[in-house]
Amino acid sequence: MDRTLKTLSVLLTYPSEELVAAAGEIRAAVKDDRRLDAAAVRAVSGLLDELADTDIWQLRERFVELFDRSRTLSLNLFEHVHGENRSRGSAMVSLKETYESAGFVTSTSELPDHLPTLLEYLSLRPAGEARATLADAAHILEALQTRLERRGSRYAAVFQALVRISGPARNREALADLVQEPETAADNLAALDQAWEDSEVTFGAGDEQGCGQARNMLARMHAPAPGQPGSESAEKGVR
Repeated sequence: MDRTLKTLSVLLTYPSEELVAAAGEIRAAVKDDRRLDAAAVRAVSGLLDELADTDIWQLRERFVELFDRSRTLSLNLFEHVHGENRSRGSAMVSLKETYESAGFVTSTSELPDHLPTLLEYLSLRPAGEARATLADAAHILEALQTRLERRGSRYAAVFQALVRISGPARNREALADLVQEPETAADNLAALDQAWEDSEVTFGAGDEQGCGQARNMLARMHAPAPGQPGSESAEKGVR
């Protein structure tokens, strides 16, 4: 298991006493990962310090305001690719089938594209496959890091670490488009309703760029594991 991807997955879940209690284990896993530079390790350490020093109910309120009430900070990756149009449902079904074919069973009610769920899945996959899949989503990860840094949130540390693992976004144009999207304050209810309003339902040709990005992610997951026919030698992961 890739301990770092697993711990980063945990850090993006709803704050709990168990999460706070596991801070030492999380800190050790991140510190020992040679894929992360000193800045990324310090940033995650700062997030862990904040989790330990802040009242649990305040932590939960902040988490909900960030990730549940803001579309531009959604942890559902396909939200940033498809929005709410019909093509997202098709991508979701494919992702769920990918999990099932690998024998991965989730105990959460979240959608398959929920980032903590994807990270948990990738923590169990070959290192090369996990990194390639994250690289396909790197523009989303980097955009989320930028948005969280703008808000002064230490949760940006999780995405900083993920970008170090995946490598910088190759699609700089897609990254620029995401970063330029207007953000909505969590207490602006009218604007939030507008931001979450369903996009036009499309069939087939709609959202070609988004569908291509989702297909790339899914293709990475469907690629043969190292050692199987048709696969290439995976790069050795650092645990």
